[in-house]
Amino acid sequence: MTPAIGPRLVLASHNKGKLAEIAALIAPFGIEAIPAAAFGLPEPAETEDSFAGNALLKARFAAIGTGLPALSDDSGLAVAALNGEPGVYTADWAETPNGRDWMLAMQKVEDRLQALGPDVSRRAAFHCTLALVWPDGTEQTFAGEMPGHLVWPPRGNLGFGYDPLFVPEGHAQTFAEMDPAMKHAISHRARAFALLQAALAA
Repeated sequence: MTPAIGPRLVLASHNKGKLAEIAALIAPFGIEAIPAAAFGLPEPAETEDSFAGNALLKARFAAIGTGLPALSDDSGLAVAALNGEPGVYTADWAETPNGRDWMLAMQKVEDRLQALGPDVSRRAAFHCTLALVWPDGTEQTFAGEMPGHLVWPPRGNLGFGYDPLFVPEGHAQTFAEMDPAMKHAISHRARAFALLQAALAA
C-alpha cells in the first residue's frame, strides 16, 4: 500500500516545462508541489542508464535534502530506427555551451533519420517514469508510454523539448500544436500519473 504523501511534496526537477506539466497533473490531489530549486537544491547528475534509475536518483536526492516526500520524472524520446535513441540521453542531445538548444536536438534526430534513407521508419515513443520517494526510504515507480511518429519540419510552439516533432498515436497534431490540456490528458506523463493516482487511491 502506498503511504500518504501529506500536504507538501518536492518536485525533483529543474526543467520548467516538466515542472509546469507535473504541477498541473498533481493539482487535483490537493498537494502543494514545491520545486527543488525553492530549497536551494542543485540538480544531481543523471548517471543511470534507465529512466527509472535516473528518476529514483533525483527523487532520493530531493527527499534526503528536504525531509519531504519527493516526486521526480525522467522521460525521453525513443526513436525506433535509432535503436531507442536519444532515450535516457534525450536532454543531452540538446546541450550546448550556452544551455540547451532543443532545435539543435530535433535537427540531430532528423539528420540521423535522413542518413538511414527515405524509407526509414519514423515510429517513436515518449517514455516517462515517475519516482516517488519518502524520507524513510520507501520508493515507488510508475511508467507511462505514448507511441506515435515523428514529422519534419517541427510544428507548433505550445510544448517543450521534442514536442514539435512528435505526433501521438491517434492524433494529427504534434504535442506542440495541441492545447496543453489535451496533451496533459493523453501524454506519457499523464499515463504514468494515472498509475500513481491508482496507487494512492488503493
